[in-house]
Amino acid sequence: MPRHTREPGLLPRPLAILGALALVAGTGTAIRLLPADGRPAPAAPPPLARPSPSLSPVVSEEPPPTAYVTFVDSAREPAFDLPARYRRTGVRRYALGHLVAGGDGCVPAWTGSPAPGEPIGRLRALGGDAVLVFGGRGGRALATTCTRPGELATAYRRIVGAYGATAVDFEVRDSADRTAVLRRARAIHALQQERDLRVSFTLPLRPGGLSPADAAMLRTTRRAGADIETVNLLAALGPRTAHRSRLGRVATAVRAARAQVARAQGLDDPEEAWERIALTPVLAGGSDLGASDARTLAAYATRHRLAWLSLRGADPPQGVSRILWRALS
Repeated sequence: MPRHTREPGLLPRPLAILGALALVAGTGTAIRLLPADGRPAPAAPPPLARPSPSLSPVVSEEPPPTAYVTFVDSAREPAFDLPARYRRTGVRRYALGHLVAGGDGCVPAWTGSPAPGEPIGRLRALGGDAVLVFGGRGGRALATTCTRPGELATAYRRIVGAYGATAVDFEVRDSADRTAVLRRARAIHALQQERDLRVSFTLPLRPGGLSPADAAMLRTTRRAGADIETVNLLAALGPRTAHRSRLGRVATAVRAARAQVARAQGLDDPEEAWERIALTPVLAGGSDLGASDARTLAAYATRHRLAWLSLRGADPPQGVSRILWRALS
């Protein structure tokens, strides 16, 4: 066959060589994009997914952003209108206290009256929710007074069921009473075996973090089988004279508590404890929190991805509260 003629349907030799090289290169690229077992590469994970170190891709969500929680003291404000406050401020989450021992010591009772029943249902219908707070000031803790076997779990179960609660908080003031600590831990464990119930503990923050008794109580509670999702730190803020130094002292104390929470929860990396911590400054007077303080607190909580930020004690000016609502709600 003459040099410059070819059979019909065949490419010229240079083009055929280029085509073959392109095919080889494309095949090599495709092979590199396949996982080792030859299956097609998985789709890219959604924005909130984090890569898993395991061989099988697992999608895990980032912790939710820091929320603002309004604390309602039923003794001080028995007629607090949850739905109205939600509509006015946009704050979805509330903590209602305090549930203490009444009757024979095994009957839960609100420190205020009437019990906040219907408003919780209307709040949930709007997309909000309320956490029930056991213990605290104004009465005796059920874990201390309800000593009959199984009765403490029954008391908690009665309230959780009546309000359809998915989350409860315990403001613990009896950490030195090992019997009460174990009794509460076993009752919480029993409830968590029955239903999906998120539990937090509210504890006072000291300059060095948690007290030794509170840190030991957290360890004992975990070993007894109770899952404590969040530790809420009550931090006395003090007067607004030198806000930088006093907020700095709070931050130092929270960092110390973070290490204690990590050890109590069995976490290898203390950094993992940030999202298990909430912060609640306690105000002695309404002027204790200014606008710059509120912005600093909101930025701090967001930066460290704290579980939530709240306030207790005196009410700050509405404009100051609005900064927190808008930043974290």
